Amino acid sequence: MDHITEILIQLFAILVAAKIGNEIFRRLGQPTVVGEILGGVIAGPAVFGVYEVNAETELFAEIGVVLLLFQVGLETRLHELLRVGRTALMVGILGVALPFAGGFAAAELAGGDLTLAIFLAAALTATSVGITSNVLRDLGALTSRGGRIILGAAVIDDVLAIMILSVASGVAAGSFEVVNILSLLVVAILFIGVVVIGGTRILRRRRSILTDPEFAETPFLPGMIVMLGLAALASLIGLAAIIGAFLAGMVVGESSERHALESEVAPVAAFFTPFFFGFIGAQVDIAGLANFDALMLLIGITALAVATKFVGAFIGAIGQGRARAALVGWGMVPRGEVGIVVAGLGLSTGAIEGEIYSVVVGMAIITTLIVPPFLPALVRRATTNSEMEEAAAAGPTPGVEDDDDGVRNVDDEPESGPS
Repeated sequence: MDHITEILIQLFAILVAAKIGNEIFRRLGQPTVVGEILGGVIAGPAVFGVYEVNAETELFAEIGVVLLLFQVGLETRLHELLRVGRTALMVGILGVALPFAGGFAAAELAGGDLTLAIFLAAALTATSVGITSNVLRDLGALTSRGGRIILGAAVIDDVLAIMILSVASGVAAGSFEVVNILSLLVVAILFIGVVVIGGTRILRRRRSILTDPEFAETPFLPGMIVMLGLAALASLIGLAAIIGAFLAGMVVGESSERHALESEVAPVAAFFTPFFFGFIGAQVDIAGLANFDALMLLIGITALAVATKFVGAFIGAIGQGRARAALVGWGMVPRGEVGIVVAGLGLSTGAIEGEIYSVVVGMAIITTLIVPPFLPALVRRATTNSEMEEAAAAGPTPGVEDDDDGVRNVDDEPESGPS
């Protein structure tokens, strides 16, 4: 069997496994992303071993998450993000600071060196926006206030996490320089600012720009060019490719052809995104967690990851009300592919050992799996509370009065007939 045939079989296996998981969870009324991740676990090395994590299969996964974030960007309006900018900034900062401090302290208490402490702390910081945004899209809550806060905070999270990762890499290589970190921050801010402000202004002034080229019978190809270009540029300057894809979606979303582009991107994304979720599941290493010490360490690190991220994001969003803050806090918990990338880099540089790598990957998988099942109830609660707050702000409804017990009840309709 030649190499191409092997890759095709692996891609077939992971796609079928992911969609079977999707179908089962859809019929159970549960978030389908969990089913697709578990499908990856079954098809991957942990169970049947049909699917392998390699450069070729990972490419499909990367294309999948880039398309997913491009879709999310298409559905996100800049002015809506700006409305929650202050809250998103607080959520992003606290959602990084607490997990970093918790991971660093845990490594120090366990007797690890500085490099291990920084890598473990970095693995706990970033949020996998692809997981939460996919569930929120399915629930129709992506454009809600809570959804916008999560998206904005996740972008801030990724920028800060990349900076922390740069520090960790510098420490591991013995070449840490503050100037490099500051320059990365400046470049990241300039990139995001120029793309978002400049790009959206261009599209607002010339809304048909995606169909102006002679080759563009539809906006699909120009949209894909913008998406891949900004994703590649983001990677070149040291940011995550998904940030570039998300920003590209926001920019082309200002086009008059936005709805046509959404409908054309949807089937392509539907094909590629299962590879991303299956890829996450396939990286589960059950054998690496087979001993008691590793299992206890996994439980401890996972609990720390969940608690610090949730508390940090919850405090950052508390001004939006407890229900919405709980939604934001829980939505920021998944680490997904970001935590796995950090762990892989730490392993390759010798900063962490194989057992710690398995623990961090296990933490990333668990935080990814436990979040989606609870999101629907949190979305409903946040929506209900928001409606109640709006009703209270509008004043009492005619025909409604407070009883002595403080419960508002609707009066009976007056009886008709002669008085």
